[in-house]
Amino acid sequence: MSSEPVTFWDHLDALRSVIIRIAVVTLALGVLAFCFKEPLFAVVLGPQDGDFITYQLFSRVEVWFAALVGSEVTETATDFHVSLINTELAQQFIIHMKVAIYAGLIAASPYVIYEIFRFVSPALYENERKYAVHLVCGSYVMFMMGVLFSYFIIFPFTFRFLGTYQVADYVENTITLESYISILVALTLVLGVIFEMPVMSWILARMRLLKHTYMTRYRKHVIVGILILAAIITPTSDAFTLMLVSIPMWMLYELSILIVKVTNRH
Repeated sequence: MSSEPVTFWDHLDALRSVIIRIAVVTLALGVLAFCFKEPLFAVVLGPQDGDFITYQLFSRVEVWFAALVGSEVTETATDFHVSLINTELAQQFIIHMKVAIYAGLIAASPYVIYEIFRFVSPALYENERKYAVHLVCGSYVMFMMGVLFSYFIIFPFTFRFLGTYQVADYVENTITLESYISILVALTLVLGVIFEMPVMSWILARMRLLKHTYMTRYRKHVIVGILILAAIITPTSDAFTLMLVSIPMWMLYELSILIVKVTNRH
């Protein structure tokens, strides 16, 4: 008994159902995040203060290194606090809603990926479905690693430098909450995309557009580009923070070379 062919309108109805379910779940999680305002902004505004876990860890490293070389620590990573201000009447409420939506989208992202994959997978062959699963899972994991790296490493030191930087002692910084959230979101997206480098390299290698010999030949040029990009992302004055950003990006490139080499071999 043959099944009836699926029409274009049937696909459209199925897509509409997927979009509705995704919107409902994302909205529900966003409302839940909105209700838990204090825990939500305790996480979002964590890098504002010296008590943040990253500053605490690097403060201990600074003290340990100073004791190792026999020098005295005059200022650690925890010795700072930057106050945020609000300049518009409804801005705090609007930012609260935006952050809640971002949090809901992040929390719902596994379900969103599952729904999209379930909609697309019937049109794929068995081997294509296998590669699609690897691609989707790998992309999601690498993106979330970039998000976490931005939140715990890149943004805290960028904010600490820019928030305390002064051209003169009598020029005080008054940083708005909107500016803080905008930079946090922008850096998070940038690092999430950068961490997709191994996945994109694998796709290009599968399409026979990228060879590991080409990547190895221009490794020195890429390292220089990574240093320049790291200096742009983290406009700090010390070489330690620059290396802190550059080394993981270089490791991602080396991982990409290995992935492309294995892919080319097969």
